[in-house]
Amino acid sequence: MKIAPEQVMASLRRPARWRAWEIVAWVLIWAMPLVFTQHAALINEIAILALFALSLDLILGYAGIVSLGHAAFFGLGAYGAALFAKHVMPDPLVGLVVGTVLGALLGALTSPMIVRGTDLTRLMVTMGVALVLLELANKFDGLTGGADGLQGVVMGPLLGRFDFDLGGRVASFYSLTVLFLVFLLMRRIVHSPLGMSVQALRDNRLRLAAMGHSVNARLAVVYTVAGGLAGAAGALLAQTTGFASLDVFDFHRSADVMLALVIGGVGWLWGGLVGAIAFKVMHDLLSAITPQYWTFWIGLFLVLLMLVGRDRLLHPARWFSRKP
Repeated sequence: MKIAPEQVMASLRRPARWRAWEIVAWVLIWAMPLVFTQHAALINEIAILALFALSLDLILGYAGIVSLGHAAFFGLGAYGAALFAKHVMPDPLVGLVVGTVLGALLGALTSPMIVRGTDLTRLMVTMGVALVLLELANKFDGLTGGADGLQGVVMGPLLGRFDFDLGGRVASFYSLTVLFLVFLLMRRIVHSPLGMSVQALRDNRLRLAAMGHSVNARLAVVYTVAGGLAGAAGALLAQTTGFASLDVFDFHRSADVMLALVIGGVGWLWGGLVGAIAFKVMHDLLSAITPQYWTFWIGLFLVLLMLVGRDRLLHPARWFSRKP
C-alpha cells in the first residue's frame, strides 16, 4: 500500500500541534502568581527549576546524554548575569542574554569531551567540569565573593518600568515569561528535523551514522543549546534574588534537577514542568512539617515511583496489572 506524501507530512506535524489541555494548563500557570500572591517567590523558584529541567531533558531525554554536572552551565549563567549587573549594566534582559551566551559557550567548549565518550565518561566529565568551576569561583573570591557570595547585585526595572518587589510578583511573571518562550523554542526544536534526528540518534546511533548523518555534530549542537538554556535559568536565579553564591555550582543543583526530571518524566516537554512543580511543592511542604527529615520523604516517594511506576502510581487501578 502506497502512502501519499501528504499523509506522511500530516503524521509528522500531528505531535507538534497544541492540544486543548496544554492551553488550559498554561492559562492556569499564568494565573498562579495572581491567585497565590503570597507564594510568588515559590512560583518563581518553580519556573526557574522547570527551565533548568527543560534544558537537561533536551540532552538526557531526547539526545540520551547523561549528565551529573548540569549545574556548571547554571552557575556560570548566574555569576555572569550577576557580575554583568554589578559592574556593567543592571538591565535584566541584557543580563539574561549574557548568562545564556555564557552557558552556550561553555556547552560548545565542553561538547568535544561529551560526544565521543561513553555514559560513564560523560558522568565523570560533566561532574568534573562543575567541580572545576566551583573551585575557580572559590579561588577568585575578589571577583566572585568566594564563600560569602557575590553581594550588592542590584537589578534595574524590567523593561524600564517594573521594579522587582520583595514579594516576588514581578520576578515570578518574568521567570514564567522566559519559561514559556523557552517551552515554545523546545517544541520547535524537538519537532524539527534536527530534533527528530537527535531522537533517532538516541535510539540507534549506528543506524543514523550509516544514513550519512553527522552524529557528533548533532550532539554538539544540542549540548550547546542545552547549556545556553541552563545558563538562562541561572541568570534568572541571580537576577530575581540579587545574589549569587558557590551554591549554584554545587552537586545538589544537578541532583535536584535530575530528581525533578525523573518525577515528571524524561523525553516529554511537560515532564520538566510537572517535575519542578511536584518537587518544589513537596520540598516546601515537607520542610515546613519536618525540617530535618524532608529528604527522607522525598526519597521514599522516589523509591515508590521507581518500584510501582509513574502510570501505576497515578492510577492505583493498575497496581496489580502485569503490564509495565
